Amino acid sequence: MIYTVTFNPSLDYVVQIENLTLGEVNRTSCEAIYPGGKGNNVSVVLANLGMKSRALGFIAGFTGDALEKMLTDFGCTTDFIRLKEGMTRINVKINASEESEINGQGPEITAEAIRELFEKLEQIQEGDILVLAGSIPNTLPEDIYERIMERLAERKIHIVVDATKDLLLNVLKYHPFLIKPNNHELEELFGVTLKQEKDIIVYARKLQEMGAVNVLISMAGDGALLLTEDGKVYRKMPPKGNVVNSVGAGDSMVAGFLTGYLNTNNYEKALQLGIAAGSASAFLSWLAGKDEIVKLLQQPPEEYGL
Repeated sequence: MIYTVTFNPSLDYVVQIENLTLGEVNRTSCEAIYPGGKGNNVSVVLANLGMKSRALGFIAGFTGDALEKMLTDFGCTTDFIRLKEGMTRINVKINASEESEINGQGPEITAEAIRELFEKLEQIQEGDILVLAGSIPNTLPEDIYERIMERLAERKIHIVVDATKDLLLNVLKYHPFLIKPNNHELEELFGVTLKQEKDIIVYARKLQEMGAVNVLISMAGDGALLLTEDGKVYRKMPPKGNVVNSVGAGDSMVAGFLTGYLNTNNYEKALQLGIAAGSASAFLSWLAGKDEIVKLLQQPPEEYGL
């Protein structure tokens, strides 16, 4: 089973505006509401690819009800903890000449709710996959990822971490199965500027030396690099297309990678499916379905277990 954890999920209100002018009334040309949060995005794309997962996290208020219903409608299994106060946040995603976001704060997560989450994590068994993705709301302890991974360290669970800065660096000692920084986040982690592929590989290897088992570096239009546990480096370029919305593309890459890995036990095919999924979502207004992803694969979908 794959489990995803989203500590601060959201309803994403996505609007298209031809020209955003501050200080004036702006009218949308189209709009939609989607379930949001990095872990939830991973669960949706997994469901689209025929993979089962269980979405964990915290919800509150009528917006939490709407979020859970949307995820269920998209084929996801949810096991959220309901908070007594506040409401699940609403994030506004503005697609204009440039992408802009206004993200809500979200409800306060109590110590009791954290204990309940740890009880749910006890369900995870050897061989399962746990995806920890996204930022930590300020009502949670900063070391929550570390506490989770320390608690599960002896379970032989494949843990995927998609986070930034110290949130990522501090968990490397627990040997996550996969981490997925992009090239800019890699620069930020080490305080360097990386202009050549060989330099990106050098610093990705440093993350392996610090404990990561596999390192997936997404590079937008330049594709992705995968450094695997057996010392190999795979590089794949993305398919051509027009980027419509980059929100969720990285989460889609994680879902595609996991699907490819679980179905084929082949890292190179996992990378290819990950890039196809990430690109397909980037070319759409929201997360890609199976048909859109399959269209971008370089080999028949049967080779990826689809």
